[in-house]
Amino acid sequence: QVQLVESGGGLVQVGGSLRLSCVASGTILRPNVMGWYRQEPGKQRELVASMSTDGGTNYADSVKGRFAISRDNAKNTVYLQMNSLKPEDTGVYYCNLETTKIVLEYWGQGTQVTVSS
Repeated sequence: QVQLVESGGGLVQVGGSLRLSCVASGTILRPNVMGWYRQEPGKQRELVASMSTDGGTNYADSVKGRFAISRDNAKNTVYLQMNSLKPEDTGVYYCNLETTKIVLEYWGQGTQVTVSS
């Protein structure tokens, strides 16, 4: 079984920065894609950023130029550096891992990010 544990959320003022971390443990197949999704109350979970084992990235248009995703494959860890935060970045951020040869998907428990003006 694979477990994902997020950390790094919190309350920050507009223009501030936060760094989220997600550590995956268990039997993790490769190749895979690790990423971050955001969910606001009453809305669907949406992709923020993702990164594959070989380094390919994908970002939501709303965060391009402000957020940066990175990963350490040896540590099965993915990071999300969030800069120039805006109130609309507020939400619960979920870590996601999807294996691609045999399609399996895992989610973390979520971490709250609140950007106050």
